[in-house]
Amino acid sequence: MEHIKAHFLEIFKQDEDLISLMAVNDPHPYSPLINGMDLLLIVVSSNFEHSLALEHVRMGSVQVQIRRVTPANLEHWVSGGETRSSVQWLVQGEILLDRDNYLLHFRQRMETLPEELRGRKQLKEFGCFVQTYLQAKQDLQDGNLLDAYSNTINALHHWANIVLVEAGVYPELALWRQMRRFDPGIYKLYEELTISTETLEQRVQLVMLACEFSFMSKMKSCCEFLFSILTSREEPWSIADLQSHPLLADLQIDLSLLIRKLVMRGYVKEVAVIPFSGDTDSLELRYRCETV
Repeated sequence: MEHIKAHFLEIFKQDEDLISLMAVNDPHPYSPLINGMDLLLIVVSSNFEHSLALEHVRMGSVQVQIRRVTPANLEHWVSGGETRSSVQWLVQGEILLDRDNYLLHFRQRMETLPEELRGRKQLKEFGCFVQTYLQAKQDLQDGNLLDAYSNTINALHHWANIVLVEAGVYPELALWRQMRRFDPGIYKLYEELTISTETLEQRVQLVMLACEFSFMSKMKSCCEFLFSILTSREEPWSIADLQSHPLLADLQIDLSLLIRKLVMRGYVKEVAVIPFSGDTDSLELRYRCETV
């Protein structure tokens, strides 16, 4: 494997746009961590041809995946826009080349979870928590018990991530093993849901009550990042403005649902304005956050 790394290092270091090169290998065959390949190479570049963003190559019997990314892509990964595996790559990968210590500094920044990154990740996880929690609630009301169970597990997963991020800790791939050490209370809820002797409906109802409390208590703190955007200008925001904001666009959360819940809780004010079309019978809803 080392000769393969050396081979690609010689090739990529000739590229003037190259910033860093990282290798990730996994001793377990067909591991999903690196998509079933033997070796993953992450090529951080300031510029590359999009058609080459992802490649599969073979050297002898070794299957290699090459991923070309920009610094913006890495920011997207750690903000929660990609799978947890991508964060694990950055944490455990071997740095083969690192001009200006870019990846080294990036890792150090991940370890400290700076305020903006923490705020974005909290908002992302809370948005996902709200969506899965409310879907589980609806499933329970509709009598779709297995769907309610599945969505409750997902809600617990996002809740656990929120607690970790609040503490400045990155969620690991083995999340529940991590939570057993970090927060036994949330881990106990996971056990209640998955291995309790109560009926499935009773287990779901118990955890849903805990999720309800978490939903109410964490809404304000988890949405601070969104509040900071809403207060960054005097005029109210349309939902389209918020959805396309560069700091929100890649979070992949249902902002409409989240905004409606914040309005209902009184954290966000709803303002009706005449739309650009001039149709006074159909007023556009916009949103502002004066004080939180």
